[in-house]
Amino acid sequence: MSLTVVEHPLTKHYLTTLRDKNTSTELFRETTRRLAYTLLMEATGDMALEEIPIETPLEPTTGHRLHQDLVAVAVLRAGLGLLDAVLDLLPQVKVGYAGVQRDEETAAPQEYYTKFPNPLSNCKVIILEPMLATGGSLSWAADRIKEHGAADITALCVVVAPAGVARMGQDHPDVRIVAASLDEGLTPNFFIRPGLGDMGDRLFGTL
Repeated sequence: MSLTVVEHPLTKHYLTTLRDKNTSTELFRETTRRLAYTLLMEATGDMALEEIPIETPLEPTTGHRLHQDLVAVAVLRAGLGLLDAVLDLLPQVKVGYAGVQRDEETAAPQEYYTKFPNPLSNCKVIILEPMLATGGSLSWAADRIKEHGAADITALCVVVAPAGVARMGQDHPDVRIVAASLDEGLTPNFFIRPGLGDMGDRLFGTL
């Protein structure tokens, strides 16, 4: 399993705003979108290209065009906060949804909804899962996505905990993880520390 922690100054700047408990819901949403741009550039750095002939206003030249179908799968709810940035940069992307909620006592994932474009084979799939805590939800989403034929999968996260990274390394060593931070660990209630709280609640004002 490959974990890439993005060290760009803008990534760190935006992450600090998200961590701050005094950040308003409006600013939290906007900053999440901006942070996602910096992560997405890293996550798509290995996408296949094809050369195409074009003409500039001055002369003919060779350009490049994406040569791989892309699917983004938002893990509900918090994954929706990363989706706008994906749609901005890649308007041709197809979008799937994975609905899972965490049992607050066991942290086990509980499925309630899935909808994916078909087929996922030959597509690059980016799972939008901002918080990788125990790894249960992301591992579950990767299972479902692979059942639909996907083999090229990258997870886009904001903060990850060592336990979640280890779980993904065990369950899905072929899934690459791109994150803004590898945090210290988990609280007894399975929240990432220092983390940024409940991302879904902070995105949607349900605190």
